[in-house]
Amino acid sequence: CPPLGLETLKITDFQLHASTAKRYGLGAHRGRLNIQAGVNENDFYDGAWCAGRNDPYQWIEVDARRLTKFTGVITQGRNSLWSSNWVTSYRVLVSNDSHAWTAVRNESGDVIFEGNSEKEIPVLSMLPVPLVARYIRINPRSWFEEGSICMRLEILGCPLPDPNNYYHRRNEMTTTDNLDFKHHNYKEMRQLMKTVNKMCPNITRIYNIGKSNQGLKLYAVEISDNPGEHEVGEPEFRYIAGAHGNEVLGRELILLLMQFMCQEYLAGNPRIVHLIEDTRIHLLPSVNPDGYDKAYKAVIELGGWSLGRWTQDGIDINNNFPDLNSLLWESEDQKKSKIKVPNHHIPIPDWYLSENATVAVETRAIIAWMEKIPFVLGGNLQGGELVVAYPYDMVRSMWKTQDYTPTPDDHVFRWLAYSYASTHRLMTDARRRACHTEDFQKEDGTVNGASWHTVAGSINDFSYLHTNCFELSIYVGCDKYPHESELPEEWENNRESLIVFMEQVHRGIKGIVKDVHGKGIPNAVISVEGVNHDIRTGADGDYWRLLNPGEYVVGVKAEGYTTATKTCEVGYDMGATQCDFTISKTNLARIKEIMKKFGKQPISLSIQRLRQRARQWRQR
Repeated sequence: CPPLGLETLKITDFQLHASTAKRYGLGAHRGRLNIQAGVNENDFYDGAWCAGRNDPYQWIEVDARRLTKFTGVITQGRNSLWSSNWVTSYRVLVSNDSHAWTAVRNESGDVIFEGNSEKEIPVLSMLPVPLVARYIRINPRSWFEEGSICMRLEILGCPLPDPNNYYHRRNEMTTTDNLDFKHHNYKEMRQLMKTVNKMCPNITRIYNIGKSNQGLKLYAVEISDNPGEHEVGEPEFRYIAGAHGNEVLGRELILLLMQFMCQEYLAGNPRIVHLIEDTRIHLLPSVNPDGYDKAYKAVIELGGWSLGRWTQDGIDINNNFPDLNSLLWESEDQKKSKIKVPNHHIPIPDWYLSENATVAVETRAIIAWMEKIPFVLGGNLQGGELVVAYPYDMVRSMWKTQDYTPTPDDHVFRWLAYSYASTHRLMTDARRRACHTEDFQKEDGTVNGASWHTVAGSINDFSYLHTNCFELSIYVGCDKYPHESELPEEWENNRESLIVFMEQVHRGIKGIVKDVHGKGIPNAVISVEGVNHDIRTGADGDYWRLLNPGEYVVGVKAEGYTTATKTCEVGYDMGATQCDFTISKTNLARIKEIMKKFGKQPISLSIQRLRQRARQWRQR
């Protein structure tokens, strides 16, 4: 039987009760598998249920609200940096009315189940035979001798059919989409991609961006009406998932998304057809397949909070990118510094490119991919929370660990984050309880990364400062590795958001920068008055600049060409405003071109003036 849903919050706080609690922050509502304590422990958000007394009469109880076939219990100790508390053995009791209780027994009496030997690794205990009841109670019998009674748990159980139970029927979530709702290992993921490609060969292409530490290829699927080529004037979008290998919901959502888009395209869904014809979409479901393999091999729910998070060589991919923030901010703070750092396309430092740098091969593959394709917008799907985080992810002050640190495009990023959160079924629901410690409702399910927790070298900050792409982190669920039975509901929670976020790539301005002969000018700088962040044109001279509705003065400059500005207006309707530029070469550039053609190099004006003065002096 699957988990009842303590970790996923399907079981509400009102369904959890306990004999006693040490204090509110350690109440029964905190006794959920993998729940994380707050930065400041001893507050409202601690890391377990802890009994108010240490004796064998304590208990924690779950009300399933309907008859359920209970099959097992998973336990953990208290999540804490400062203390060690866990239960080493316990009894299990069941009831239909919460008054008369029956203990799980065998031939020799009450069964004493083995608990934990440390606080983080989950331990599964199966009942000798399944028991049908409404309530289940865990009664600790022994605990770590230097600690106290503290537990986090999950209950395995199958709710029995009850057509008369209106509460349950009202809260059931179903989907009509005919998709493959299961967890896919590496081989199955590859096979699913092939199936989608076979169904929709005209709009899909499978390719890989590199290999993992263990040699597994990092496969991506491209969805476009002309797969394999960049079309001038068409923006490029990306979703990636699985940077933390144990956060698997994002991986499955991307696999579901590619199936859905193929099916809807074939069915003639005008919204999906329009999106595919006007956008080049890249879907990379598993950035860290080595880490996923570790999490997959552990029984679901038994991997804990971190098994498979890192790469094979122990690196957190999500925070393994060059720290370009510090380079930019140091340059801005030291006005007289000889080293000037641009506000965009900041070069990667030499030390990071060396072979001795602690950089994962997966990270290097992603960077090469980001530099090769002119992405405009991207989302990296993560797990363990339910919020959309936007850059900057790193605080500017070295003395703070949390501080709102906006980019020059803060209003755009806030809109992009809200576009996903507001269309998600739960992110902006004021009735929803927090996953762990943070309540993101005051910002409508969004958060500035640095105001949450500071991180140097994040993929979001790097993407913004090194490329044209605006990237956000989308945390799609409290449970990092939900049970297979939860996938249809999670798909319904995220489906509309996934599509709406992709559509935002068509918000703002776009255009082509050409010379007087109509040839596109690559690497031209596009600036917006009042926004201290520029972008650059692609190889064909085309560009896309994400902006909120409003009127903007847009400028363009390129080496050897005259500058130009124009006013471009962004409306509220979806679809980027066309804002093209035609610029001519400067006089000096034309002179250089002519003299180079005839085998002579132009003399700079300053040298000409010096030679002229020398001649005049000799004539005297």
